[in-house]
Amino acid sequence: MAETDPKTVHTLLQQMQDKFQTMSDQIIGRIDMSSRIDDLEKNIADLMTQAGVEEIEGENKIPTTCNS
Repeated sequence: MAETDPKTVHTLLQQMQDKFQTMSDQIIGRIDMSSRIDDLEKNIADLMTQAGVEEIEGENKIPTTCNS
């Protein structure tokens, strides 16, 4: 059986660790972004409610009492 150079093994393990860290950072970033989007959607819905705007069938409708 051929022996593996310890330096080669160390380099391979370092590359794997770097890739794992990159993937972990991406996952955490996506979770954070998802949370921010959820908060933004809630804030928009609250603002629409305060402004008296109703959402019907996915489209915004301004009440007829608010003619501009």
